[in-house]
Amino acid sequence: MTDTAVRVREFRMPDVGEGLTEAEVLTWHVRPGDTVTDGQVVCEIETAKAVVELPVPFDGVVHELRCGEGETVDVGQVIISVSVAEAAAVPPPRTAPQPPPPERLPVLVGYGVGRSSTKRRPRKPVVPGPAPVPGRALAKPPVRKLAKDLGVDLATVVPSGPGGVVTRDDVHAAVVPLPVPAPDATAAPQAAPAERETRTPVKGVRKATAAAVTASAFTAPHVTEFVTVDVTRTMRLVAELGQDPQLAGCRVTPMLLVAKALLVAVGRNPGINATWDGAAQEIVRKHYVNLGIAAATPRGLIVPNIKDAHTMPLPQLASAITELVSTAREGGTSPAALRGGSITLTNIGVFGIDAGTPILNPGESAILAVGAIGPRPWIHKGRIKPRQVVTLALSFDHRLVDGELGSMFLADVAAVLERPRRLLTWG
Repeated sequence: MTDTAVRVREFRMPDVGEGLTEAEVLTWHVRPGDTVTDGQVVCEIETAKAVVELPVPFDGVVHELRCGEGETVDVGQVIISVSVAEAAAVPPPRTAPQPPPPERLPVLVGYGVGRSSTKRRPRKPVVPGPAPVPGRALAKPPVRKLAKDLGVDLATVVPSGPGGVVTRDDVHAAVVPLPVPAPDATAAPQAAPAERETRTPVKGVRKATAAAVTASAFTAPHVTEFVTVDVTRTMRLVAELGQDPQLAGCRVTPMLLVAKALLVAVGRNPGINATWDGAAQEIVRKHYVNLGIAAATPRGLIVPNIKDAHTMPLPQLASAITELVSTAREGGTSPAALRGGSITLTNIGVFGIDAGTPILNPGESAILAVGAIGPRPWIHKGRIKPRQVVTLALSFDHRLVDGELGSMFLADVAAVLERPRRLLTWG
């Protein structure tokens, strides 16, 4: 015979497959007493630099939320409990309780159960110490000096040490506090001092970014090379492509052509697109390019990547970059978009910065930073003219990328940007 019973089931923070051990609960979409169904999203979490929706895996009524919004939760920790109705078997009839077994004495092997007849030797009585000499308190020289410095008469101090000895704590306790003057009612109230520091808990994107850059900086030996190049022709091409119907709806920027130049240079220097596998002591050369684009978001820096970017024609690459950046700024980047990158492109010129030394994204061997593009005096065809100039900075992992390979790769990127028609002849 069965009956309907209610059982409370617990839903634990799952491992979303990012290799992380914790996540921050951003928003709850349910409250205790709400009815939920299998697959319904109950909350949003932030982990691995992405916001992820969590569905509950069973039907029922929310019993309790085990953590609050903004709280960081370990993977495997219970975050919500749900009351689930299910069939339950009728319990068998009760039987009369059995009387407790008779008390047994502890048994030691080889000694039986008889109580020990061993007699214990009586303790010696504690002999009190000698009474202090009347008129002179007992105290060690350092304590006497402390009392003198504080203006305390040792004869008035109640001793707490053994044998009536005055301790340092006794002297401090005997110090008479100075009277505090009463506040002047006519005086103007003093404004509370402004806080000079603000402490912010390290969690979410900032915590993941800190761990990533620290691991990269202290694991991969970084080398950074710079090149300054005339990109006047590239800027003209950007203006022309902005009017091309094939690129309608896409944001055509210099970064689009820099990305295309990078992909062409990878094809000419495939060794730059590799990973150092320390555990296996192998260099893993990748025959695909998942192009990472560093994006500044309200929650911090993230590096989503475009899968198989090397196969995309220019219109498709433009659309992919536009969608990737827009999704990142809206906070909707999926965890899958953050995994599997092979080489990264970062635009520091948007902040007016000419050059920098970028840190490698973990698991990658190179990152290219693009500085600000602007007019500078430049020797062109034997004459000094104002030209559009940019500085490129390439950081690479010197364990698997030698100076020659890194220099050839950077020179190829610069050559394409200087004469973009090489996209046709080299691509």
